[in-house]
Amino acid sequence: MKRYEVIAIVKTDVSEEDLTAIVDRFSNIITERKGVIAKAEKWGKRRLAYEIKKQKDGFYFYIDYAGDGSIVAEMERNFKIDDRILKFMTVTKEGSVTREGIEAEIAAVEVKRTQIRIETNNTAAVKEEKAIGDARPARPTFRKSPPREDQAPKGE
Repeated sequence: MKRYEVIAIVKTDVSEEDLTAIVDRFSNIITERKGVIAKAEKWGKRRLAYEIKKQKDGFYFYIDYAGDGSIVAEMERNFKIDDRILKFMTVTKEGSVTREGIEAEIAAVEVKRTQIRIETNNTAAVKEEKAIGDARPARPTFRKSPPREDQAPKGE
């Protein structure tokens, strides 16, 4: 198995449900052909660097997967057929990968996400407790002292 990344740009006039359906369709192509999806993300609407088919904006999505060359050929064939896809690019990552290695990577990422969620929830709770428990006194204001009149100016 080889590792691939694909980034595609979809027209902005499609609805959120259609965008989800497009991503799901391409994910199904990978899994039906015994590929493994490491990551599938929707990056959202972004401004294009240049106009593509009279479109200035596009929805980006990203899929990181492992599989055979036949998966790439089928994915690209479907990208070319679908009129809603403005552009796509498939890149081969270095090295070959095993199914177990990808699944271990997915599990590690999931554990990391869970830890981040727990930490953010804990820090939010601690901040709320501090805000409630520690009412900080207002900062003192400093006044500028008036100049002393008893000092004679230089040169006299």
